[in-house]
Amino acid sequence: MPRWKITLEYDGTAFSGWQRQDGPASVQQAVEEAILGFCGEEVRLHVAGRTDAGVHALAQVAHFDLSKDTKAETVRDALNFHLRDQPACILEAEGVSEEFHARFSAKSRHYLYRLINRRAPLVLEKNRAHQVTKPLDIFTMQKAAGLMIGIHDFSTFRAQNCQSNSPMKTLDAARIERISE
Repeated sequence: MPRWKITLEYDGTAFSGWQRQDGPASVQQAVEEAILGFCGEEVRLHVAGRTDAGVHALAQVAHFDLSKDTKAETVRDALNFHLRDQPACILEAEGVSEEFHARFSAKSRHYLYRLINRRAPLVLEKNRAHQVTKPLDIFTMQKAAGLMIGIHDFSTFRAQNCQSNSPMKTLDAARIERISE
C-alpha cells in the first residue's frame, strides 16, 4: 500500500483548525475530501502537528496511504484540482516508505509569529499578523528571546491527554527582527 507524504500550504482564516470535527470545516476534512474526490478512497490523514482555528501553514507535512500507486505529480495536481475552491494547496507530494510518519518522523518544527507595530488598522495583513499599537522595545525583546534558547520543561502547556513522550523541548532559535519602520 503506497504511502504519500504531502506538504501543504493553507490560509487558516476560514478553517476551525486542522482536526476534523463536527461543525465548521477543518483543513483535515478539506484534504481528505480532496483525496476521496481524486481516487474514491476514504483515508485517514496524519499530520506533523495540528493547528488551531485561524492559524496558517507555509509547509505543513501530512501523510496518507492509498491502495494503488501513481505518479507524485498526479497526486499533487489531482488534489489541487479538488482543493481549488479551498484556501489550501498541495505544494509537493512524494512517495515514502511505510515507516514514515508525518508526526513521529519530524525532526523539528518552525513557527513564525508576526507583529505589526502601527496605529493604523490592519487591512491587508488583518488575518496574517497581530497588531500592537504601542511602541515596542526591540532590543529588550531580542534579549528575552535569547533566554528562551535551550532545553525547557513545557509541562504547564500540555493538555492532560498529551501523547508526547516528554514535556522537555529544545528551542534552537528565537529571532526578533524589525522588517521596516
